Amino acid sequence: MAALEASRDPKVARLPFSPPIPAPPAPAQRNSRRHVLHAPGGLRWDDYAVRLLLLTRNDPPAWFTAVVACSSLDDRRRSSQTGLNQSIDLSQELPILTPTMASFTKIPEAETPSIAINPKHKISKINDNVYGGFTEHMGRCIYGGIYDPGNPLSDEHGFRKDVIEAFKELNCPVVRYPGGNFVATYHWLDGVGPKDQRPPRPELAWLGLETNEFGTDEFLKWCEVVGTEPYFALNFGTGTLDEALAWVEYCNSTQNTYYANLRRKNGREKPYNVKYWALGNEMWGPWQVGQMTKEDYAHKAYQWAKALKLLDPSLELILCGQDGISTWDSYVVKECVRWEPHALGGSQTASLIAMHSIHIYTASQEHLPNATAPRSAERAIEITAGLIDLARVENKVPHTVPRPTICFDEWNVWDPIRAPGEKGAEEKYTLSDALAVAVWLNVFVRQSKHVGMANIAQSVNVISPLMTHKDGLVKQTTWWPLLLFSKYMRGHTVAVNVACGEYDGPTVPEWIRGTVETPWLDVSAAITDDGWVGLAVVNVHEQKSFETSLDGVAAKGPVKVYTVTGPSWEVVNTQDKEEVGIKESEWDGKGKFTFPNLSFTLLRWKA
Repeated sequence: MAALEASRDPKVARLPFSPPIPAPPAPAQRNSRRHVLHAPGGLRWDDYAVRLLLLTRNDPPAWFTAVVACSSLDDRRRSSQTGLNQSIDLSQELPILTPTMASFTKIPEAETPSIAINPKHKISKINDNVYGGFTEHMGRCIYGGIYDPGNPLSDEHGFRKDVIEAFKELNCPVVRYPGGNFVATYHWLDGVGPKDQRPPRPELAWLGLETNEFGTDEFLKWCEVVGTEPYFALNFGTGTLDEALAWVEYCNSTQNTYYANLRRKNGREKPYNVKYWALGNEMWGPWQVGQMTKEDYAHKAYQWAKALKLLDPSLELILCGQDGISTWDSYVVKECVRWEPHALGGSQTASLIAMHSIHIYTASQEHLPNATAPRSAERAIEITAGLIDLARVENKVPHTVPRPTICFDEWNVWDPIRAPGEKGAEEKYTLSDALAVAVWLNVFVRQSKHVGMANIAQSVNVISPLMTHKDGLVKQTTWWPLLLFSKYMRGHTVAVNVACGEYDGPTVPEWIRGTVETPWLDVSAAITDDGWVGLAVVNVHEQKSFETSLDGVAAKGPVKVYTVTGPSWEVVNTQDKEEVGIKESEWDGKGKFTFPNLSFTLLRWKA
């Protein structure tokens, strides 16, 4: 491939993206006083000089090729003689980027595609939390969605029973609340205590009225009924640190303190033990009440994190990122991913920040740009992971401190013009959107080393796979791939290679072309702890089915086949007719398998 420019810094060399793998170099030496790396050829580079770390995609060894900037004029002079493209053994220094979990080989369209899977080659654990949800005080997500008192379908708490059953069927592990943009003006104390004493407030994110009838205790009760874990976002727009600390105390404290006793007064003796807390939401956005600069946010987030961890060391704190490829992300990660002994009791095995959040929505009016758009999220994950590693190097974080992962806590197909947020964002999802969601989920499986949580936005009514009406609910086209992944694509991601043709038309965003591969067959693979292998394949082609050679399918019995497809990419599910669902069948595992056009197929067998 063409060489990529590593940095705008003229001192930084250019390196081919996929260099040939030479023989491993001799181990690097480390000068503990200055923490200097010595590379072959006599070059010396300080940690802060590392600008970009690029890996080969196909099973590289622990050492890797790095692009570096020389740290002194002397080094630059020597580099002119020996060259900058040096292999450095940093395997003991930091857990840098891993290869993509599935590799792709482009072949001519006329050739037969092939998929090779190796279930014995486990690459990384898939965090169950990648199948998380999100409920915001927006449109009909809360009121008329999960909470609908007076409806015959609701229980004694006002919770919609059909929605609860859908969440249980999905086995949704974690749900984010209460926002979203809503949280920037939300004050949690308004939503606790007797409901007839809760103050209604103007709601500035979506320009409505918030009654506060549903608040902290209602949401946490709903989580217990569903069997899911709560994830709270803190108000960074108009809230204070005192207010945030009080909320944590209310939820988690066992002590004889004011807010713990307020919880007891409100009917809850035991603490809720809420583990996940986000440090704001999209504070970079001009639509955000209390929008901040990256400098102001990083300073505030770091100070809040220290205080919150002092109050409750068990918290997992999540930074507010952008899309993973912005200067906001770069700056915030560098300033906040550091070891802070004062807030951690001096521990070198605890982390101040657990995750860095990024948000991306994809959409297009045309099928192929729509279905391939989630590949941009894969590149964003890889770049964000590199930023995290670079921050750990530059900030000299001890290797024993857990490495932050990525919290993709807003993702989905959403066209704000087609379904504007201020009007409830009630998208009607097509088969094309379902295939895009399947590609999204393939991305999370492939990048499981880096993704600690992902939350589809949102879980009910608002750009959601579930739509309620007074007599029941509609499972939209996007529900079915989400259900199949959540049920069967858990455990560990495993090595898989696909060889097929590639889509080379227009993409959204445009930069996908030439940066990210867009094969006709988008693939991921996993193996569960009890030995069931899952092979997830999305055929985005509008007309062409692909008869495909499958290598590595050693099944003890028939292969279970789950197919999501429909008569055209534009079909939707409605209250009256379900055009898209799951078709179940079996395959003997022999010969070739045909993946239909416009389909998501999950093959599952016992290894």
